Amino acid sequence: MTANIVRTAAQTAGLRTEISYFPWSRAVQDGLNSEQFDGYFPAFYLKEREKNCYFSGSLGNSVIGFASLSDTHFDWENLKDLKKYKIGTVHEYANGEVFDAMVRQKQLLVDSAPSDISNLRKLLAKRVDVIVIDKWVYKSLLISDLSLGPDKQHIVFHPKELTQFSMHICFQRNAKGQAKQKAFNTGLEKLQVKKMEAQYFQQLQLSVSEPTWQLSNSQTKF
Repeated sequence: MTANIVRTAAQTAGLRTEISYFPWSRAVQDGLNSEQFDGYFPAFYLKEREKNCYFSGSLGNSVIGFASLSDTHFDWENLKDLKKYKIGTVHEYANGEVFDAMVRQKQLLVDSAPSDISNLRKLLAKRVDVIVIDKWVYKSLLISDLSLGPDKQHIVFHPKELTQFSMHICFQRNAKGQAKQKAFNTGLEKLQVKKMEAQYFQQLQLSVSEPTWQLSNSQTKF
């Protein structure tokens, strides 16, 4: 979905677009430093990142939350409730200031993976209790990745969100990057991003494919 927005905005601005896909750590490294690229996305806006790149306008919002297996009856009200779970995360993803601080302070038990699909597979194998994942990535992977098999119907997304981030292209912090940022933004400003998001997920028929989370009668709220 985000790649579609990027391509459309670039085309509107008269820019040619080539997108390469890498593990996140390499995407950041090459996007910021390689002469073959102008930047990387989708980069969450973080103030400390401004010293490294020029941010495009918003490509939409990322809703970050938790996915679990329905039979684990996972529930949470505050971050302290998460201390008893083994949590799958993606290496070097930002998951909110407070959550990330608790991870650095070893107040939460996390198991890092190279990608979201790896985390979903670990969840199905019960190697972790719960995973942190973007809501739309979760929905898209359940539909598009056949490797998850029929057991994917047991994966549910908790209705309480962890955090939200605005998504952007992080253009290299040099003269070329700044010029590309300004040109790209002229195209992006002409798009109706929310409408494009709705149309994209409507085409995937997510409303009929998504498992639902519910609190069982035997489950105790925290």
